[in-house]
Amino acid sequence: MILDTLGVGLLGTSTEVCHKVTQYSKIYSSDISSTIWGHLDFRLPPLYAAFVNGVAVHSMDFDDTWHPATHPSGAVLPAVIALSEAFPQKKKISGLDLLLAFNVGIEVQGRLLRFSSEARNIPKRFHPPTVVGTMGSAAACAKLLALDQLKCKNALAIAASYAGAPLANAATQTKPLHVGNAAKHGLEAACLASQGLQGNKQILDMESGIGAFYTDYNPQALPTLQSYPWLLDQQDVAIKRFPAHLGTHWVADAASSVRRKLVESNDNFLPLDKIEKVILKVPEVKYVNRPSPTSEHEARHSFQFVACSALLDGSMSVQSFTSENIHRPALRELLSKTQLEHPTDNTPSFESLYCEVSVTLQDGNPISDRCDTFYGHWRKPLKKEDLEKKFQSNASSILPAEATEGILETVYNLEKVEDCSVLSTFLSGQSARALSEKLRFL
Repeated sequence: MILDTLGVGLLGTSTEVCHKVTQYSKIYSSDISSTIWGHLDFRLPPLYAAFVNGVAVHSMDFDDTWHPATHPSGAVLPAVIALSEAFPQKKKISGLDLLLAFNVGIEVQGRLLRFSSEARNIPKRFHPPTVVGTMGSAAACAKLLALDQLKCKNALAIAASYAGAPLANAATQTKPLHVGNAAKHGLEAACLASQGLQGNKQILDMESGIGAFYTDYNPQALPTLQSYPWLLDQQDVAIKRFPAHLGTHWVADAASSVRRKLVESNDNFLPLDKIEKVILKVPEVKYVNRPSPTSEHEARHSFQFVACSALLDGSMSVQSFTSENIHRPALRELLSKTQLEHPTDNTPSFESLYCEVSVTLQDGNPISDRCDTFYGHWRKPLKKEDLEKKFQSNASSILPAEATEGILETVYNLEKVEDCSVLSTFLSGQSARALSEKLRFL
């Protein structure tokens, strides 16, 4: 999760939306500063470093996804990395400190989501990272700050008052701000609590607290620490192979399989002119139903676009969402022939949804395939070598090779790293040769 989040965040620094928030954040200055990933030339105060790096992580919708539905890592990792750089030089934050804080932030999100059955489905009203992500960021930063129990409660109470953002901004440049704000606001909540600011300490138990976001919110007592099971041991995350809404990954795998069948039966040629119609059987998710997307953000949230792209190209990649590919005539023609169907048994849940793609040719012959679990889903996780390839492809487009390899080595040995600021140094693009003093393992 950490390696993948760093990779997609580094790649995200090249996006237009990240450039805009970076320029905006430069108006802030402070004696305390943290790394902006992919930049050696400037730093920002921790709050705005968390914000910019959080936006970068979600700027292409390439970050991990959990069940119940949220993007868990992007709201937490940028916050704890930025905060770790704000400590006095004499108080080094170890890799183990960072790792524990990160896990606390993920755990809090998962526990809150499991208090609601509604949260198990793909959202309809608000974007979950803006609620549970903000709470997770606050919990992680409170852990890193070693706040006592009372201040931890206050941090969560303060964070809850920052929570929430409407889903109407999905498929726009504003959606990545949701994750950036979750990271920033959680960090700010923990810092305010550390200064003694108070909130409602029952915020997690009240209908007018976190219950304001989920109509069936029903908090339960957690197990004791002696028998406490970590949710990541029970439920892994999905790691995306291409940058788009998770629901489209079922579509891509099914469409790619249909393409292989079409090509095999037509002398290794895709008979585009013979395709009569394309039917996609998917769950009803309104904000991913976009018949004719015109921007990269709309394309990333379009069942239709991903299906047609996979039919044309055989696979999806970062390049699938360039303006040239979005507006090519062959794709537009195929989109015009594409329809959605919503079978009653296809529920909008990342745990149970499926996709069936059916292509009908002019001779009436239908060719179809179905995907129940795509490669990268927690039931079919990416192999280590494929995860590393994704990270290296993303990071190497922004950082020099030595810095990319330095991040890999540091993440794989994080629990042994004495001073986790080495990670930030690599993330800025500094080479390993300048880190002989910092890169020491316990």
